[in-house]
Amino acid sequence: MTDEKTIHSIADTLHIQPKQVRTALDLLENGNTIPFIARYRKEATGTLDEVQLRQIKEQAEHEQALADRRETVRQAITEQGKWTDELAALLEQARRLQEIEDIYLPYKQKKKTKASIAREAGLAPLADHFWEQDSTGMPPEAAACPYLNNAFPSIEDAIQGAAYILAERLSELTPYRRWLRQALWKTAKLECSLQTEAKEASSLLTYKDFSERISTLPSHRILAINRGEARKILKVTLAENTDGHIEKLVQMALRRSSPYTQIIKNAAADSYKRLIFPQMEREIRADLTARAEKQAISVFAKNLRSLLLQPPFTGQITLGLDPGYRTGCKAAVIDTTGHVLTYGTYHLTSSEKQYKDSAHALSNIIRSYGVSLIAIGNGTASYETEQFVSNLIQNDQLDCHYIIVNEAGASVYSASDLAREELPELDVTIRGAVSIARRLQDPLAEAVKIDPKSIGVGQYQHDVNQKSLSATLDEVVESVVNYVGVDLNTASAALLQHVSGLSAATAANIIAYRNENGPFCNRQELLSVSRLGPATFTQCAGFLRIKHSEEPLDNTSVHPESYKLTKKIVEHYGLTMKDVKHAKTLRELQRKLQMNAVPILAEKLQAGEPTIRDIIEELRKPGRDVRSELPQPLTRKHILSLDELKIGAIVRGTVHNVVDFGAFIDFGLKTPGLIHRSELCNHPFHHPTDIIQVGDIIDAMIISVDAERGRIGLSMKRLRDTENA
Repeated sequence: MTDEKTIHSIADTLHIQPKQVRTALDLLENGNTIPFIARYRKEATGTLDEVQLRQIKEQAEHEQALADRRETVRQAITEQGKWTDELAALLEQARRLQEIEDIYLPYKQKKKTKASIAREAGLAPLADHFWEQDSTGMPPEAAACPYLNNAFPSIEDAIQGAAYILAERLSELTPYRRWLRQALWKTAKLECSLQTEAKEASSLLTYKDFSERISTLPSHRILAINRGEARKILKVTLAENTDGHIEKLVQMALRRSSPYTQIIKNAAADSYKRLIFPQMEREIRADLTARAEKQAISVFAKNLRSLLLQPPFTGQITLGLDPGYRTGCKAAVIDTTGHVLTYGTYHLTSSEKQYKDSAHALSNIIRSYGVSLIAIGNGTASYETEQFVSNLIQNDQLDCHYIIVNEAGASVYSASDLAREELPELDVTIRGAVSIARRLQDPLAEAVKIDPKSIGVGQYQHDVNQKSLSATLDEVVESVVNYVGVDLNTASAALLQHVSGLSAATAANIIAYRNENGPFCNRQELLSVSRLGPATFTQCAGFLRIKHSEEPLDNTSVHPESYKLTKKIVEHYGLTMKDVKHAKTLRELQRKLQMNAVPILAEKLQAGEPTIRDIIEELRKPGRDVRSELPQPLTRKHILSLDELKIGAIVRGTVHNVVDFGAFIDFGLKTPGLIHRSELCNHPFHHPTDIIQVGDIIDAMIISVDAERGRIGLSMKRLRDTENA
């Protein structure tokens, strides 16, 4: 159970009421999923959305981790008999894990160090004598004489041994560590130099003689530098004001002039160079990496969400093409429900005879099966395949369009157990073409079959913490699947297992029940599925759709627990639920439904306004696919070439990927164009995803063409400036 102090801390951070935090945590602790709470417990939480609920969950877990560490530290210090009220107060005030560790540092059991060896040799009293800084004390040499032994046989050795103890003590000064940490974050720089001139260093030439303050380093640079360092191409150092920082430590250590001042100064310099700064450098580098990874994962998550929400191309016979050189282009035609009609392999880049034979065969297939859309994978030989398709459409006057599809992960899916189960009669290479075609028909249903990390949006996904990346991307998939809703009678197990409350096991049980008993007739029938009880039903039912159910609300996001309330709303307008089944009377009801009636209905029916608002939204558009309101990706009939591009020309394209430094745009060329973040717009923004999203269709002006390097620079900002001129 989360304590009240933590609840108020979370509420203050997120600018919400403690009651909302308390309720959200109670619901989560009772096994409710975030999509379910966000959608169906709005009255209880005060309409907290998924983002806020995840923030509450994450901060509660963070606070719990801090509390656990505080308790561990308290117990460890208490066992040493050194626990004080002052330590208790300091520990309670610590808000970061590092602050707790700073407090614990002097009491932490250490491995064998120079200081511990000196202590074992009995030099601690000598170090204490120096530390007292008695202005009338005897000279250091005289003070050291009684402490000579086999380990430290000379006066110089004894003084040095005591200095090691002082250095360790100075390294544990919490106020200094706090001050230095702040100073380094303000002024320190990360500096890089090349360690090799080899070919693999060419991609990192930007970081030759590189220097930038750590406070301004963007995440993509941090991750690029880390990669270069890991590959031993870059030497990376943290540059800071060593002399100034040592002087500050000396000031904090010296209390008065004494015969031991120089020993204290030497110990401070040793402490800083040997103990404090190396530890701080590791801490800062780790913190920089953690921040960069968090940002990269966040961008990946935003891009993945946009990609998964791409609208489906419904009702079209689709030809999927998985391009290739030596092994040929794999082709598969699927019908409007994703079933394979025909397939084959065609050589488009070999001899002229093979080219003509392939053109003749594919032209016949397109006409015979009524193909209206062609999906071309964007991998190897994609450009040549696009040229082939463009010529085929024009030369044979075919009534179809094509679109380039991101094929990332298709090969992973093709060789998976799931692909073998779904397409047992097809070769692994043909399964890739089927996957490419299905990605157009229903991007979400196909994408959930692939590890999100393999989908290929974002940057540096292989350099970040893989556990954190996987957890975040799984949350995105869960969020999108439940936001869109799932057809209970057609969904695969791969899709069902992401529905609120369902696991891989219950998803498999649903499929088994469906195979044995036929399509589900209504949502209540879910309770007949093995190991799917009332609690699971409550979590999942509202997100599962049944198009031809005997209960019309089963094809909406209205939860079964609100069916009675929905019927009362319909009756309020003089109709019955039977009327909802018929198009004419449904339109009559929709004309009557107005959002300004929500408060009146809430008062009359003794129900919450958020729930009534959601019900009215569903009755106004029953069975709608929220993705259908988004613009579909661009289709084409012909291909562009670099020779056709001119500076100042306007092109239309689809956003392929968004990264920290800009966005890549597919506008029909082999290489996507880049809109640098400086060319997105005139007004300030935090990140390119604030301006542009994966899947957006945009117009941009060509501002640079580098044919030799295959680079095209685009600008949205200059296009708007031209339009407004």
